[in-house]
Amino acid sequence: MTNKLFITAILVGTLLCQPSFAQQSSIANEVSIKAGKQQAQLKTNIGIFEQNVEIIHGNRKINADRLEVHRREELGDNKQLLVATGTPARFSETQSDGSTLTASASEIRYDVANRTLVIKGNAIINQAGQIIRAQSITYDIDRQLISAERGEQDSARVHTILVPEKKTKPVGQGN
Repeated sequence: MTNKLFITAILVGTLLCQPSFAQQSSIANEVSIKAGKQQAQLKTNIGIFEQNVEIIHGNRKINADRLEVHRREELGDNKQLLVATGTPARFSETQSDGSTLTASASEIRYDVANRTLVIKGNAIINQAGQIIRAQSITYDIDRQLISAERGEQDSARVHTILVPEKKTKPVGQGN
């Protein structure tokens, strides 16, 4: 009985906290999760976080009401699927040029290994004032590729708002 309890404690610690692995990995690969409440379903390898959830992975941040972390051990290290839900769940990423890409939706699915983000349910993504609204938006982080679709039962189309680039006048130029 004591061995079973000990093994369960180790599994919970490994699934949810991973402190020894986090020290060995680079900061870019760490996924930090903070929440008011957490629990683990050991048989299915799912961690559940609730109440003011904050996820940080490198220069990306997700805020949600609820998060499920699905571990896919057959794929090796850093193979989590994070499913965040909220009213709405929010995502932000600082881009290489210093600008911020933001997104919000009812559900945000972040595949850590494949570095893809799928936002569904009143999805909105905003980058440098350019706004895309759709039922579902997929963002390939490495390729910087955004794909948006309307829902099959939804009559609303994908809506994109393009904002003209602000041009500044060189110093010394008149109106």
